[in-house]
Amino acid sequence: MRKCIRCGTQMQEGCTVKVEGAGYGVVLSTQEGKIFSGRIGRPKVAVCPACGEVSIYLEDVSKLIN
Repeated sequence: MRKCIRCGTQMQEGCTVKVEGAGYGVVLSTQEGKIFSGRIGRPKVAVCPACGEVSIYLEDVSKLIN
C-alpha cells in the first residue's frame, strides 16, 4: 500500500505509463545512451484518488545495487 506524499490518502496502484503513438512503453536504465544494457525494469505507477498526485516507482530496486 502506497500513501500519497501530498495528502496521506491510500493511492490506487497497478497503473502504468503508456506513451501515445508507441507500443513500447517505458523502461528504466542505469546506463544513459545504451538501448538494452543496464535495464532495471519497467516503472510502476500509483495515483492518488483524492488530489491526483502521481507516483512513479520501481518494485524491485535490487538491480540498482552494484
